[in-house]
Amino acid sequence: MIYTVTFNPAIDYVVHIPDFKPGSIRRSTQESLQFGGKGVNVSIVLGRLGVENAALGFVAGFTGRALEEGLTAEGVRTDFIRLHEGFTRINVKIKTGTESEINGQGPVIDPDDLEMLLFQLGRLKKGDMLVLAGSVPAGVPKDVYRRILSQLEG
Repeated sequence: MIYTVTFNPAIDYVVHIPDFKPGSIRRSTQESLQFGGKGVNVSIVLGRLGVENAALGFVAGFTGRALEEGLTAEGVRTDFIRLHEGFTRINVKIKTGTESEINGQGPVIDPDDLEMLLFQLGRLKKGDMLVLAGSVPAGVPKDVYRRILSQLEG
């Protein structure tokens, strides 16, 4: 089994506004929602290729539920840790010839939540593969990837 970890997944709200100008009001010509975060992207691609995998990481609030439901609808198995505060980030992508992005912060991951992820990863079996992808959000130790790999070696 392949497991992916995304510390800070997102819902990307993509809006096409051909004649966007800061400070003005315009209507979009097209809108879409995309589920993202580097590890989530890997899980989506693996699923489309027919490779069994599970997306792990953290979600929060109504946006976290929407992300899980959307991934499940795409056939991605999820086992996210639900945080008690905050919400999974929403990123706004404005397509207007040149793309502009506004990326949300995402929820705070406290040490107990991180320990829950480490416990989850401790259940991986010989032959399982792990993909750690994406940036480490504020509040999570910068050496968390090294810590995870050290735990799995032991």
